[in-house]
Amino acid sequence: MILPASRSPHPLLYASRPGALPARFRRERVLLVGCGDVGVRVAAQMHGRLRLLALTSSASRVKELRALGITPLQGNLDRPASLTRLSGLATRVVHLAPPPESGDGDPRTLALVRTLRRRSPPQSLVYGSTSGVYGDCGGEFVTETRAANAHTARSGRRIDAENLVRHLGRAAHVTSTVLRIPGIYAPNRVGGTPRERLLKATPVLRAEDDVFTNHVHADDLARACVVALWRGKPQRIYNANDDSVLKMGDYFDLAADLYGLPRPPRVPRSTAPQHMSLLLLSFMSESRRMDNTRLKKELRLALRYPTVAQGLVAP
Repeated sequence: MILPASRSPHPLLYASRPGALPARFRRERVLLVGCGDVGVRVAAQMHGRLRLLALTSSASRVKELRALGITPLQGNLDRPASLTRLSGLATRVVHLAPPPESGDGDPRTLALVRTLRRRSPPQSLVYGSTSGVYGDCGGEFVTETRAANAHTARSGRRIDAENLVRHLGRAAHVTSTVLRIPGIYAPNRVGGTPRERLLKATPVLRAEDDVFTNHVHADDLARACVVALWRGKPQRIYNANDDSVLKMGDYFDLAADLYGLPRPPRVPRSTAPQHMSLLLLSFMSESRRMDNTRLKKELRLALRYPTVAQGLVAP
């Protein structure tokens, strides 16, 4: 029986009370699919309170995962036959694996949801999507009710994955939650701050051509994944961003000031292709300000790093 989202407790509520974990949680098994930096942070939030499992396609990660208190399960989302043992195994799932870098749709998520449906589907599933599914919003504030309008094939594959996990929820009575994630940062994350780019003096757009960008600290994102497992509403979408409202150039200026580095040069959009990669330019073609009211009110998540000014200097 799934408890109502508004009343469902979760392991973090017992973190300061050793031995207080209810018996029903000792039976919970959480499967992490896509156990990179954020997945490891998710596991750290639940360590010692639940049985943690992680799908990995790399034999070299088995020892590392075990050292973190995670039971590794070898399998590959690109080889559906290798996923058979996942069926009926987990009571809750956090799916953070990205789609393939090319092609139509997301065959990896398709393989996963088909496996999960075969026997005893999980009670809840949290999928980490991207804010890119909104496309360019002209700098407008964006809530979860706004229709997806992906401008890139990369974001289009994320929309396909969202639809697959939400269909799983409706068809198999799984509480499927989608987190739409913007730029992830953290000082203790590889490439998790603008420092390297600032040291290279990579230009940003001048103010009149600049775009709004959104951010979330990796630790706050991990906490959002955990609370969504227990508090997420069925087939619900949540913007998983902090409270910052910044244009991209202002973000880099702020970081430069915090680190005591020179601010990056500003260039007009017309000459930007001479200075920036195509991938970076693609991010600079979309502007939106994400509203996180639903994240804070429905999931009752209190951000530890509500602004990048706080998160960029966190230990």
